[in-house]
Amino acid sequence: MRISAGASQRISGRCKVFEIFCPKTLHLNKAKALFNTHYNSALRCHDTCNDFLTEELVMGQISAFLKKKNIVISAKRYGVDALGAMAQGLFCSLLIGTILDTLGKQLGLAFLVEVGGYCSAMSGAAMAVAIGYALQSPPLVLFSLATVGYAANALGSTTLDGGKGAGGPLAVLFIAIIAAELGKVVSKETKIDLLVTPLVTILSGVGLSALWAPAIGTAASALGDFVKWATVLQPFWMGILVSVVIGIALTLPISSAAICAAIGLTGLAGGAAVAGCCANMVGFAVLSFRENRWGGLVSQGLGTSMLQMGNIVKNPKIWLPAILTSAITGPLATCVFGFQMNDPASGVASGMGTCGMVGPIGVYTGWVNDVATGAKAAITAFDWTGMILICFVLPAVLTWLFGLFFRRIGWIKEGDLKLD
Repeated sequence: MRISAGASQRISGRCKVFEIFCPKTLHLNKAKALFNTHYNSALRCHDTCNDFLTEELVMGQISAFLKKKNIVISAKRYGVDALGAMAQGLFCSLLIGTILDTLGKQLGLAFLVEVGGYCSAMSGAAMAVAIGYALQSPPLVLFSLATVGYAANALGSTTLDGGKGAGGPLAVLFIAIIAAELGKVVSKETKIDLLVTPLVTILSGVGLSALWAPAIGTAASALGDFVKWATVLQPFWMGILVSVVIGIALTLPISSAAICAAIGLTGLAGGAAVAGCCANMVGFAVLSFRENRWGGLVSQGLGTSMLQMGNIVKNPKIWLPAILTSAITGPLATCVFGFQMNDPASGVASGMGTCGMVGPIGVYTGWVNDVATGAKAAITAFDWTGMILICFVLPAVLTWLFGLFFRRIGWIKEGDLKLD
């Protein structure tokens, strides 16, 4: 095993001259007098270099073990892959369950209401399994994460004082990652792997849930409450801030839905988040229509604006029309239309935009729930007008106009928005 460049520099700084030969041996073949100039004896120099080599060998063994176990400690693996997968798990359980429940109640179909309840109940397990899948966990670890996710979501949905918390998804993210990696560490290391791997995964995950999840729920609730309070207090400036930030998060290779769900972003702040997401999705779909035509319109308008990330890296200026649009539609949503996201499925729909029409459906679901609870008298024409303008018309028109301007001054060139 070759010593690393970093360690080589550290040794050279101490020994002045040295050479590394075969993988197992460190030879110091320069004149002993040179080493004695820096150290009192050649032996001290040898011991020092030997310590460095031992450290490198140990670190190399650890790296090799982690590689063997497919444990990659990186921001991309945890902050992009795992977070994005968690959002998909949340979508396929809690969000779909809420949509089915709403449809069932509106259409009088008890079966859909029942199915929706089953979906929502499995949200924690679905998120944890999705995270395990993103981390490429072996089967026994992956299946064991269902229990971990259920526990983390349940305990994260409470606060330290026993109240209702908003940290279920966030607790699942942190705890499922740790439990999955610990499960991978012991996977196939013993002859009783069928017992050891599930036990380590489940006990570590549930134990951490008991210790951490309520605190995470408390912190997430406090952060979400602060953002919602600040938006009510300063709807104009917070409308801009929330709309722009969540819209940017939606287009970046991270999960805006998971962020909104983690802090329970609902109410006026949730409405601003929907505005920002729609500004990016509908905006990019219309802005790039001349390059991508109908396929691009559908894939970005109903899919994700994340498809443009490659082009944004090449020319960040193509993002300006959507960002500026979100800075306009956000305060319009909060100050003019009082546009709120009160989806009972928490704030996940706030970060979805027009992806599968989840954002508008979540807003409508919140209206229905508010009417049912008496918080809202009725769904009015003004409500529908606000939704159509904020989610569809203004993002399309404003982004197109900004795009024309930036194309004219040369900041956006032909082909900059082309999708492969």
